[in-house]
Amino acid sequence: MSILLGIGTSASRLVRSRWARQLMAGAALVAVTAIGVTVGVLLGARGESDVGPFRVALHVTLATDGGTEVAVPPLGSLFLDSHEGPARLTVRLDSLDQRRTEVLINDPAALARAGESAPQDLRDALVRLGLRTLGAAVLASMLLAAVTFRSVRRVAWSGGLALLITGGTLGTAAATLRPQALAEPRYEGLLANAPALIGDAQRIADDYGRYAEQLQRLVGNVGKLYASVSSLPIYQASPDTTRLLHVSDLHLNPAAWPVIRTVVEQYDIDAVIDTGDITDWGSEPETNYVSMIGQLDVPYVYIRGNHDSPRTAAAVASQPNAVVLDNSVTLVAGLRIAGIADPRFTPDKRDEAAGPWDEPPTTVEGAGERLAATIRALDAPVDIALVHDPASAAALNGVTPVVLAGHTHRREVTVLPPTGEVTTRLAVQGSTGGAGLRGLEGEEPTPLAMSVLYLGPDRQLKAYDDIRVGGTGTAQVSLDRKVIEAPAVSAPSPAATPSPTVRPGDR
Repeated sequence: MSILLGIGTSASRLVRSRWARQLMAGAALVAVTAIGVTVGVLLGARGESDVGPFRVALHVTLATDGGTEVAVPPLGSLFLDSHEGPARLTVRLDSLDQRRTEVLINDPAALARAGESAPQDLRDALVRLGLRTLGAAVLASMLLAAVTFRSVRRVAWSGGLALLITGGTLGTAAATLRPQALAEPRYEGLLANAPALIGDAQRIADDYGRYAEQLQRLVGNVGKLYASVSSLPIYQASPDTTRLLHVSDLHLNPAAWPVIRTVVEQYDIDAVIDTGDITDWGSEPETNYVSMIGQLDVPYVYIRGNHDSPRTAAAVASQPNAVVLDNSVTLVAGLRIAGIADPRFTPDKRDEAAGPWDEPPTTVEGAGERLAATIRALDAPVDIALVHDPASAAALNGVTPVVLAGHTHRREVTVLPPTGEVTTRLAVQGSTGGAGLRGLEGEEPTPLAMSVLYLGPDRQLKAYDDIRVGGTGTAQVSLDRKVIEAPAVSAPSPAATPSPTVRPGDR
């Protein structure tokens, strides 16, 4: 009996030992293959191709979030949410054929032909890059397996496993491809280059899925930029697009004004919308800060924030291009805009020298209700409503398609729950002043935030660009474009006629 037990124990150990060895061998094979795939992708997943007038370098790297980077040195980079998966594509415009570019610029037909062929050229280049990546990963894995194991069978297993891993990665990217991502790029580079490189949002919004047309526009824009070294081309505004610049919470930061002025000029802005807190304490010395409004050559629509005093509002109103709204409505750039001041004045609570604090006549929520009542009393619908605190926006849900706010120093865009025919989109702006002096308290300064809103001829929001300029002392800009796929539905407005600001008697 003891002999049988000994034989059984030995056999059990042998089996366990064999399984352990096989498991370890399999783990080693997977590890070697993974290393080989990584090395192969790093060394071989790159190539060059001609796309339009450019010599384009393409490169695949391993990344958890996928996507595509289009680098256009020295103008900046476009980041596209083009696909999912662990493979990121980098497309770099390395060189430009000057002669071919001049031909494209001088011959519209040649530019059209280049735009038509560019998508196919790029697809062919991507197919070649995919095959090259696949071959490099498999070859590197097999070579590494040959050196490590010195076994033909394991080399074959490693090659097959590498083929499966790399093919699955590239297949995932192809299966999740989003051509419409070209319509919603994120831009990083110099602010002056952003409008020309990004393109015209109105045309994109009309049909954001037309891949060839957008690529043609990108080729044309970048070609013109490269060919015009001495002066960048002017961003041509579409005649049927209204562009608004939404700013908020400047908090006395002098660095905000040059950026605002640059965006107004580069984007051909029709009006600036300020949702409050232009100052910190609402004091008399701070009124000099708002004099910069008069240097902008466009209308400036403003509502008072909780850091702004009536003195601040009066200083803004004294500027020749400014309109101050307080439970009132005005017509600017063909748009009917309503706004109401924040009912609070925060500095009174913090500064005992300011005297006794009187509770405001209404709450923040009540301010939104007052503005909603004012809008409903009008004969014509309002296109945009302005409040300082987003807590005031709930009462405006279903009353107007767009509500702009600030106060939180954090950018957030949400669609409010539908309550009727009009779908309301609430856009809360970050701090255009980088939170003022508060923005310097952290290790990195708070970026200056603002947004360009694009409204079509029907006065509906079509797209918007979120712009963030590196905090005080830096010049790097990041731009994210978002296209509104389903514009809010509202009853058509009658043709607007310029009129003075409406000030209802219930103020």
